Amino acid sequence: MTDEKLKKQEPKIMNRWIIVVGAITIQLALGAIYAWSAFTTPLQGTSEFVSEFAFNKTQTQAIFSAGLITFALFTIIGGRLQKKIGPRKVALAGGILLGLGYIIGSFVGANFALKLISIGIIAGAGIGLAYVVPIAVGVKWFPDKKGLLSGLAVAGFGFGAFMWILMANPPSILGFSGLVAKQAGSFAYTIANVDSCFRLYGIIFLLLVVVGSLVMRNPPADWKPAGWKEPEVVSSKKKKIISDLAPKEMLRTRQFYLLWMMFFIGALAGLMVIGNVQNFAKSPTDGFSAYGFSVQQAVDFAVIGAAVSLPIFNGIGRIVWGQVSDKIGRRKALIAMFLFQGVTMMLFFYTTSSPYSFYVIVALIGFNFGGNFALFPAATADSFGAKNIGLNYGFVFMSYGIGGIVGPILAGTVQDAGMSFLYAFIPAAVMCFIAAALALIYKPQIEKK
Repeated sequence: MTDEKLKKQEPKIMNRWIIVVGAITIQLALGAIYAWSAFTTPLQGTSEFVSEFAFNKTQTQAIFSAGLITFALFTIIGGRLQKKIGPRKVALAGGILLGLGYIIGSFVGANFALKLISIGIIAGAGIGLAYVVPIAVGVKWFPDKKGLLSGLAVAGFGFGAFMWILMANPPSILGFSGLVAKQAGSFAYTIANVDSCFRLYGIIFLLLVVVGSLVMRNPPADWKPAGWKEPEVVSSKKKKIISDLAPKEMLRTRQFYLLWMMFFIGALAGLMVIGNVQNFAKSPTDGFSAYGFSVQQAVDFAVIGAAVSLPIFNGIGRIVWGQVSDKIGRRKALIAMFLFQGVTMMLFFYTTSSPYSFYVIVALIGFNFGGNFALFPAATADSFGAKNIGLNYGFVFMSYGIGGIVGPILAGTVQDAGMSFLYAFIPAAVMCFIAAALALIYKPQIEKK
């Protein structure tokens, strides 16, 4: 058979950058969970902000945390399902659950338990199923650019939050009302407005994930990028390096527990800020009003920080830290990121005397937090191989879910108890320095004994 005939029989390989476009489309919808701060005020009842829901701060954080832990649990389920039914069907199922969760939640009114089940648990399960797909598929298409791909594949998560926050509850200085607009001349939020926003978002999220899922498929077996050869890594002692571990094997390694604990700390600190940034800015004792700013100014500063600084730099951080780690190595990048985050968490409490310092530190916290989602998938592939990345990363990602319970609820409980946010931010900063120390002893390669 001639070379020309053989060439005709070979399956056509799609442009691998199409995977990135599909990944970003999916992640734009999944970023809904980071837009939760847009709903904390409309769902809460306080002396300044009247809400027909009248949830307390801990309740709003409980919905957020329920979404995070369910998200993390279903990344494991999604990773396992991908091997059985393929990534496209898993992503599609995730989009359906995410959309339905918000749509169902839009019909339950001020029932806290049903809001938690629908928007927290059902939508969170959808996010978990869909989230792991672009990462697992992308790493297989980009073995030569794992850090960059991990960042690009999840960058839409941060940028999506920017869109959903501004659409829902923009600052008054922009001159237009959002989907959860206050009643004219008051700080009152109605059930009808908030729930109509949830309903519209559910429909949009469903459509975005369905469209993105259409291109989610693995490359052919043994496919490699043109001109790329897999590096043969050998330790300094000339021992063989183990790769492509199954989950049971991975769970017996020290590397897994170091990655798990570092990710837990990074998630705890970042999600504490994401879930409470607006509550902190509007706090009567810690926030902008304590420095003489009006309630409306405090609201605007909070929304700009939550909708612009935090999510945009979250998305940028995912791309930048991924590229940095490809150049200097995952271990050095982890050390630098956690040291940087520890410093910014310590400074955050002192930023509300000036909106500009607030915006800068919020942006830096978002930038560092975004780095977690580029570094940890790549580090998981480095240590345990790309073959089982979808399933293995699900186990590592469980730390994110646990951190998502501890961080946001800790800050919400502190405020409901009348205590200063200082008692939440400083412990989180100290833990970031501990994570940097853990990164010092982390070694990506696993040597065969």
